[in-house]
Amino acid sequence: MERQYHQWFSPRLGFDMGLVSYGHYGTPLLAFPTSGGDEWEMEGQGMIRTLSPYIEQGRIKVFGVRSVSDASFYNRGAHPFHRSWMQKQYDEYIRWEVVPFIHDHCKGIPPIAVMGASLGAYHAANSAFKHPDTFKWCFAMSGVYDMRRFMDGMYDDNFYFNNPMDYLGATTDPWFYQQIATSQVHLATGSGAWEKPEETYRFAALLRHRNIPHHLDDWGPQGGHDWPYWHHMMWEYIGRTF
Repeated sequence: MERQYHQWFSPRLGFDMGLVSYGHYGTPLLAFPTSGGDEWEMEGQGMIRTLSPYIEQGRIKVFGVRSVSDASFYNRGAHPFHRSWMQKQYDEYIRWEVVPFIHDHCKGIPPIAVMGASLGAYHAANSAFKHPDTFKWCFAMSGVYDMRRFMDGMYDDNFYFNNPMDYLGATTDPWFYQQIATSQVHLATGSGAWEKPEETYRFAALLRHRNIPHHLDDWGPQGGHDWPYWHHMMWEYIGRTF
């Protein structure tokens, strides 16, 4: 399997960010790590090994990115408005640095898929709903989609526009509905170990209320909050989709 490591200084974030690509061809799949993860997490947790048949067949090309949760929502030593500002910067890093890199790497402008589990599911969903013209498939597993618990009761525009439970609850933009109608969003949960399905169900209820297309996938006992569950889900999702 072809594997390449890339790193550059992000002017938006103010430090170096790494990215790992796996594969030679296929639909680009941008993989967000869990809260403490980096660009190597998908490989370290065996997800690349699980998906390797699809990667080697040229069905997908995976791009693993680093999280900045230690500098944003998980940075309890920072003011809440700094946390929300860092999340805004991370979203812009993904859209205006990582996406152009993927397009250049793939020698075109293909639609991109996103995936993530736990906090990575938030990043995947936030990216898919904020940029539905760019990210056309989303696989969000065991996610949390309301980040107010990380803001110590404080609130600003940077937070609002990166908190899906807020900005999607008020959207009326025709462009958004036109774009999301051509996207495929999967919110995965279940009754397995350590899972909190109520988080996903509450988000899905809001999407349903706003007539935003999505799939609420309850995997039952096959849906839990741990890597073996997420491996199984992604194996099935990729096999069915690409």
